[in-house]
Amino acid sequence: MIEENKQQEISEIDLVTLFHKLIRKRKSLYKAIGAGIIAGAIIGFSLPKTYQVDVSLSPESGVSATSGLSGIASMFGLGNASAGFGEDALTFNMFPEIVKTNPFALEMLQIPIQTQKGDCVILYDYLDTEKKPWWSHIMGAPGILIGGIKSFFKEEQEDSIKAIDPFRLTPEQSGRIGMLKKILEVETDKKSNMTKVTVSLQDPLAAAVVADSAVHKLQEYITDYRTRKAKQDYDFQLSLCEQYKKEYFEAQQEYAKFADANRNVILQTVTSEKERLQKNLTLAEQIYSQSMGQLQVLRGKLQEAKPVFAVVEPATVPLAPASPKKMLIIIAFAFLAFVLESAWILFGKDIYHDFKNELKKKD
Repeated sequence: MIEENKQQEISEIDLVTLFHKLIRKRKSLYKAIGAGIIAGAIIGFSLPKTYQVDVSLSPESGVSATSGLSGIASMFGLGNASAGFGEDALTFNMFPEIVKTNPFALEMLQIPIQTQKGDCVILYDYLDTEKKPWWSHIMGAPGILIGGIKSFFKEEQEDSIKAIDPFRLTPEQSGRIGMLKKILEVETDKKSNMTKVTVSLQDPLAAAVVADSAVHKLQEYITDYRTRKAKQDYDFQLSLCEQYKKEYFEAQQEYAKFADANRNVILQTVTSEKERLQKNLTLAEQIYSQSMGQLQVLRGKLQEAKPVFAVVEPATVPLAPASPKKMLIIIAFAFLAFVLESAWILFGKDIYHDFKNELKKKD
């Protein structure tokens, strides 16, 4: 018990000693904090303003024409979509993955956007106009220099922006895709099935346009995914209906011509041929009628398979920038400078002098 009290007194004395040490060197701390504030201000005001647009979606289920597995599962009491049998769970989770794919990114890069200044350009060209902090230009200077030297030895490629080959992307096109993936983020909450689309750009109007376009593209992708099988069945049945319609009209014309040509002829061969043509006409009419009925059923299934998207929070042009948080950056740098200077005063100097003395002794 006595030893514990002694150790506690020693630790308290050490803390008091360290505190007094900092007090004595408070001028150095003030200088460090001031330097941190200046550095934070430089970095905070060097970062370009970025506007953020958030769009919230609530995808509602569409009945799929190929949900046999979920139907079987429901017979055993396992038909809950959250259990993984429903197709909705797969669809909701697809939103973030679709945005990361190159085909989606390439389609997004071709959309026309409008800026606050009134410029109308495609997203591919606009991303090249985004401002960067001054230190990125210094760090990228060697790459720009090397690229300039290489350009002298390569032939210029015309219309490289407009003609994008998804199978073989150029370094510039790959860089644009990477930029798009950074400014466009999609998150899906599996519990509420809410999807949040976030776009961050330096132009508020462009950010709103890109967010709205991204939502429409996602809706098109999911709708195509959910209705692909039903649409294939509908298109195939539609082609059959056209064929059966043609056969029905041909049988109708053939019967009418034969009946008109043999109106007053009473022969067994004529009667037999007329009955045969009439049977063919009746059969063609039945097949055509049944085919049209099946087409209507498939049209209903196609409509049921289409998912419904409720836009809870639509895209709006932001009024204030979301970043940079200049005050937070300044406070963070001031605190970091205080911590580093305190560590140097309390421990760094002593360690440095001990190390320096050790080197002198060895010499």
